[in-house]
Amino acid sequence: MPRTGRPRSFNRDEAVAAAMLLFWEYGFESTSLAQLRAAMGDISAASFYAAFESKEALFREAVDRYISTYGHVSESFRDTSLTSKAAMELGLRQSARMQTENSHPSGCLLVLSAVNCSPEQQHIRDLLSKERERVRGWIKECIERAIANGEFPESTDISMVVILFETFLRGISTQARDGVPYEAIDAAITQLMSVWDALSVEPGIRGID
Repeated sequence: MPRTGRPRSFNRDEAVAAAMLLFWEYGFESTSLAQLRAAMGDISAASFYAAFESKEALFREAVDRYISTYGHVSESFRDTSLTSKAAMELGLRQSARMQTENSHPSGCLLVLSAVNCSPEQQHIRDLLSKERERVRGWIKECIERAIANGEFPESTDISMVVILFETFLRGISTQARDGVPYEAIDAAITQLMSVWDALSVEPGIRGID
């Protein structure tokens, strides 16, 4: 009677972490099941579907893993122990640092994984858009706190300021993926925060009616 080999061990946490890195590097649609199975220890298709049901279900787990680990840097935007300016600046600098590190794919998974999705994958775009909207809400709350605590005048155009800072935040992904170093992005953040200082001054004080 032929001997059977020992079953291949399977660590779900390690598998999800490996899948997260692949999705982060290549996006949802460009990451194949063969790549995922290989990264998970060459598991069989049967084992894959038994563990995760589908590629989409695995992607959702990978997104959750990203948010609770690398994506945690965005939590700084909602840190009420800091001034609104300090919270905004810390969130941007921490995001830039994380997205340019060499220990994992560059950029932001929530931005890059939605690039070039086909119309059939609109639900994936919607999933990622919802997660980005959550961070946008934190930025909006940060701006609203700035008005409430007197950092910004009551006349501040909240929507405009949110778009300004979120556009910069999302643009870090492209810069990081193109190899722009952290130091250059960090210097740009310093200039961006000077815009915050300008916005914090009452229009009449600047001589603008």
